[in-house]
Amino acid sequence: MRNRIIFVVMLLLSALVSIQAEESANERQAKRIFNQAYLQVFGDQGATLRYDVNITGIYKTWGNIWYKGKKSKFVDAKMNSWNDGTTVYTIKKKKKEVEIHDAKNNKSDKYSSKFKFVPENFTYSIANHEDGLMLTLKAKKGAKGIKEIHALVKRQTYEPISVRIKISIIWTTIKISNFRSGGITDEMLRFPAEKYKDYKFVDKR
Repeated sequence: MRNRIIFVVMLLLSALVSIQAEESANERQAKRIFNQAYLQVFGDQGATLRYDVNITGIYKTWGNIWYKGKKSKFVDAKMNSWNDGTTVYTIKKKKKEVEIHDAKNNKSDKYSSKFKFVPENFTYSIANHEDGLMLTLKAKKGAKGIKEIHALVKRQTYEPISVRIKISIIWTTIKISNFRSGGITDEMLRFPAEKYKDYKFVDKR
């Protein structure tokens, strides 16, 4: 939510009270809708989606990802990865290698801490958008990591359409498609070791 700027003018006190009430209602609505959208992706039921990432036009990539609790799987043009909550298996296709990492200390994803999301670190606002509802989150003073989030969701279902994330001065745009919430089984997230018997296993735990 845009930082609230309130000009305390005694002659407009009644108008000020109305404005504060409207902003408070807007923030409550934004939090409620954001939480519903967030839970569709990261709730216990699991979810799957295709992502198209664009980092300020400098770097682009795409892939498909499946989530359920602490478990996940993603597939893109260069790498596949499975995380069973304890161990991360990352497939390097060109090298024909399987890198093994500790899920609690996954050095293969050095940027993950920068993208860590803490809901309490943000102010929230919501506005109409031609394609749905735009949720804007701005980091509170002193918060580290993500500085701003613009999340576009569908008007009725709150399914995610796109997300723009600002870290430092860098904007990353993530377009989301083929989204489905629920129906994710543990078997879908199991690392299929039998398919990679001819790969070299590199243990980096």
